[in-house]
Amino acid sequence: MFTGIIEEIGKIKKVERISGGFKINISAKNILNDMKADDSLSVNGVCLTVAKRDDCSVWCDAVGETLEKSTLALIKEGAKVNLERALKLSDRLGGHIVQGHVNGIGEITQIIKRGENYYIEIFLPAHINKYIVEEGSITVNGVSLTIAKMNEARIGLSIIPHTWQHTTFSDTKIGEKVNIETDILARYVEKILNNSRGEEKYSKKWFEELGY
Repeated sequence: MFTGIIEEIGKIKKVERISGGFKINISAKNILNDMKADDSLSVNGVCLTVAKRDDCSVWCDAVGETLEKSTLALIKEGAKVNLERALKLSDRLGGHIVQGHVNGIGEITQIIKRGENYYIEIFLPAHINKYIVEEGSITVNGVSLTIAKMNEARIGLSIIPHTWQHTTFSDTKIGEKVNIETDILARYVEKILNNSRGEEKYSKKWFEELGY
């Protein structure tokens, strides 16, 4: 489990093709202090297992569904990535609960500088929209953010200077694909509601029948 508070920006040193995916070598500094094989590492919001490490980098494997659902399938040598180690029981939950299980890929459609802050809009896949609420939490490339605005298939996010400068957002461009993870609490609510209705999926009509 993670918090969505990025610890370090790493760099992809090498990408090697293996059966069903890639072996990825990531250079880093701070996160290596207590990192060991079999530890979990969030790489641009994707939970990967550390296969091995040396003094200045870690190796992780990305295969199967991980590549199908995330932008890691597009990763190239030299790319910068957001890194976060798994949460310890003694740590503060500074962002929100992040699993590192990407739900889909979004696309940056707008970037605006507003004073010292930045505002971005992201186009989301249709299957993700139902989990989105204004002022709710969302994870973008591993970064915990609050949804400032909703507009049909797009969401607006305000990003403070510190977050912008200490994550890969500082290099973000319009048209860039990003990993999206919705709030696990929203997905639990959907599951509970669906179970309470048997096989029938909850719908707008159902909520209207309940008086909402």
